[in-house]
Amino acid sequence: MKNQTKKIEEYPEILTLQEACEVLNCHPNTLRNWDNKGILKAIRFGTRKDRRYKKEDVLKVINKGH
Repeated sequence: MKNQTKKIEEYPEILTLQEACEVLNCHPNTLRNWDNKGILKAIRFGTRKDRRYKKEDVLKVINKGH
């Protein structure tokens, strides 16, 4: 089922943009803005410079209350 909520423990240590959005319940543009502002820095890789996020960093944002 697509709408089933996944627990944070079930996610890998490195999250895609979409996975981070699911965990934080926010729009991808929010994460892009947070990356630009330094709130939640992304790991950039590949020729497209795709964003990935460390699960531990996502949890820190959750605990800070952003």
